[in-house]
Amino acid sequence: QVLLVDSGGGLVQTGASLRLSCEVSGRASSDFHLGWFRQPPGKEREYVAAINWSGLRTIYHDSVKGRFTISRQNAQHTATLEMNSLKPDDTAVYSCAASDRVFSFGTDTRAYDFWGQGTQVTVSS
Repeated sequence: QVLLVDSGGGLVQTGASLRLSCEVSGRASSDFHLGWFRQPPGKEREYVAAINWSGLRTIYHDSVKGRFTISRQNAQHTATLEMNSLKPDDTAVYSCAASDRVFSFGTDTRAYDFWGQGTQVTVSS
C-alpha cells in the first residue's frame, strides 16, 4: 500500500554535491516520519538524517551535520537529501524510509517499516 522509490545516486568526486530524492505513494506523505539511511561497504546500516511528519523537526548524524540537508515536500509527495562536500566515507547504498507518525520521531532503523529500494552513492578520492 505504501511505496517509496528513491533515486539520485551516482559516482562523484570528493567535494561534489548530490541530491537524492524519494517519492512516496499509497498514503498521504504527512502520515509518516521520513529518514535517510545508508549502508557502507562491509558495515551495518546507519541513519543519516530524519525529518518528522510535518517537516518541522530534523535529526542529523554527526558525520553529516553541516553538509547534508534533509527536506520534504508533502504536497509533492517527495523527500530530498541534499548532500554537499561529499567524502569517500559517504560511499554507501542510501535508502529512504518511512515511519508511521503514530510512533515517536527518531532514528532507530527498527521503527521504519517502509523502505525504498536503495540508490548507490560512490565518492572517489
